[in-house]
Amino acid sequence: MVRRPDRRRAAVSSAESLLDGLDAEQRVAAESLLGPLCLLAGAGTGKTRAITHRIAYGVATGVYAPGRVMALTFTSRAAAELRGRLRVLGATGVAARTFHASALSQLGFFWPQVIGGTMPRILDSKGRLLGQAAEMLRLKLDTATLRDLAAEIEWRKVSRLTLDQYAEIVAQRPLPALLTAEKMIALHSAYEAIKDDRRQLDFEDVLLATAGMIETEPRVAQQVREQYRFFVVDEYQDVSPLQQALLDLWLGDRQDLCVVGDASQTIYSFAGASADYLLGFPTRYRESTVVRLEQNYRSTPAIVHTANRLMRGRPGALALRAAVKPPVAITPSVTTYPSDIAEARAVAAQIGEQIAGGAKPQDIAILYRINVQSAVLEAALTDAGITFQLRGGTRFFELQEVKQALMMLKGAVVGATREPLFKTVSDVLRSLGWTQDAPEVRGAVRDRWESLNAIMGLAEASPSGTTLRAFVDELFERSAAQHEPTMSAVTLATLHSAKGLEWDTVYLVGLSDGFVPITYAKTPEAIDEERRLLYVGVTRARRRLHLSWSSGGGGRGGARRPSRFLVELD
Repeated sequence: MVRRPDRRRAAVSSAESLLDGLDAEQRVAAESLLGPLCLLAGAGTGKTRAITHRIAYGVATGVYAPGRVMALTFTSRAAAELRGRLRVLGATGVAARTFHASALSQLGFFWPQVIGGTMPRILDSKGRLLGQAAEMLRLKLDTATLRDLAAEIEWRKVSRLTLDQYAEIVAQRPLPALLTAEKMIALHSAYEAIKDDRRQLDFEDVLLATAGMIETEPRVAQQVREQYRFFVVDEYQDVSPLQQALLDLWLGDRQDLCVVGDASQTIYSFAGASADYLLGFPTRYRESTVVRLEQNYRSTPAIVHTANRLMRGRPGALALRAAVKPPVAITPSVTTYPSDIAEARAVAAQIGEQIAGGAKPQDIAILYRINVQSAVLEAALTDAGITFQLRGGTRFFELQEVKQALMMLKGAVVGATREPLFKTVSDVLRSLGWTQDAPEVRGAVRDRWESLNAIMGLAEASPSGTTLRAFVDELFERSAAQHEPTMSAVTLATLHSAKGLEWDTVYLVGLSDGFVPITYAKTPEAIDEERRLLYVGVTRARRRLHLSWSSGGGGRGGARRPSRFLVELD
């Protein structure tokens, strides 16, 4: 009897220790355990620390039963990080999953009870079924167009549009050049018919079917809501209408929901994400607590200042304050180069000097807008003897279209004439679909063109008199030298794949109009998304930030202009 108060005091003391080390705003967030809570968390402000300590504090104080908490995020990597941090904090038993993993678990459990029999097989990829749908309609579509078609189907589903609703707006959508609105609708219909005939579900169907069961089956809704009572959603600015609808069904009429996000990091609008749910949260939940996390613990004051200037006055923008006070202030640099090759070689040389001076390669990253920009960077780093790794994309020389181009160029060597290298290479690439003018739409077709155009650029930049054989040999030598690294390495990544990561030194390259913002960003909304993408890149840097662009592509492309965002910062 005497020891129980001691144990209670010890438990309270242990719970309170979870709040040690949190700043004032993070502590408010961690102590707001019940009711709707919105954390507007800027880059580098410790949002993951805040939400994990909040969950652990709720478990330690007895407010949360671990098995009744669901932490939702958008990538398996982020979910694994949440689980790892919660485990260290003593909050074992909390479910930390992606939306898809949560829905798939529930669907697998309830399908035999509600529908009967085994659950349909989940498609690994839409590609094969879409190819068969195209054959049924006597359409010949290449791989790139099929990938764009798959992305359009995903957009329709996460936007919660029926085929009839989609048919009403398809004419206003940016479609691949080979597909009219009528063909697009027919392909969607054929794909769904084949999938249904074979009892298969795609990833979006998993969310739709789970939502449908909860909505139409009261006992399913009751069981789901009895299991999970407290919800946390990370990266809430990336939620789609379909994910929001499923979240609403999980919640029912309860309001124990914590959302965390930053409108300035909304970079997936093209895939259906919307920051409206984040920015509209206080309106939807009138009794909500709103906490702004603006103390940046990642970057130097100069980098934070650059980020703030880029987003000042934009909807939902937060005013970051730098907590890091370095002994030596380093102002972000802005450099212009005459060509992409010159830019790549200069960046590689600077990185080589840093590594020679003691910097760790894994603390350095080069970020760019699209995958194809990595080609000259890979070559420059390889020539400089710097080990690197590609993140979030296939290595340039392992792209299918690049492999195909290399094999056709190798075959062309046999019957090569004395034509200029430019003409021979362009003839081969034209047979693969390359054109002198870039496609106007985004997506896999544009990515394929960019890949082939990069090879064209390498040919244009070759010394005068280079034979086709010498050019092809050089391409294969570069390809053979670029194996996946097994040691510490500099990171090459697109701006999209860099989200959620950070490095001591970041090089943002290719910052010219046409890349940032990308050519096909025509509307004000699309331009704003490109601005946010650059903001994500800027806020990846901890100590040093280098911004650069080239005035020419090293070929016949003509002069470029610096990114309009770079002009603002300058």
